[in-house]
Amino acid sequence: MTISNKNKIRIKLKGYDHHLLTKSCNTIINTANRTKVKTIGPIPLPTKRKIYCVLRSPHVDKDSREHFEIRSHSRIIDIYEPISQTIDALMKLNIPPGVDIEVKLY
Repeated sequence: MTISNKNKIRIKLKGYDHHLLTKSCNTIINTANRTKVKTIGPIPLPTKRKIYCVLRSPHVDKDSREHFEIRSHSRIIDIYEPISQTIDALMKLNIPPGVDIEVKLY
């Protein structure tokens, strides 16, 4: 299966809530499928974990600590040979807050 790399849109989605991220990926794929365009994805990227260590008391008991973590999930969707209707439909999408989107044209 060979797919030419010209005229491709790559959409990268990032967020802390993976349910919200999956829901927004499904809306993007459904709008692309309505215009009968070839899509690949969502491709899940590795989850990044950021761990913070916080002292429980301000002055004493340095041995007493708490750990908090933030997980950031990300997905990639590729749309091949998009038409103008596809781009217009993607621009009108209502993506929920908490999901960061990067769109690149190749």
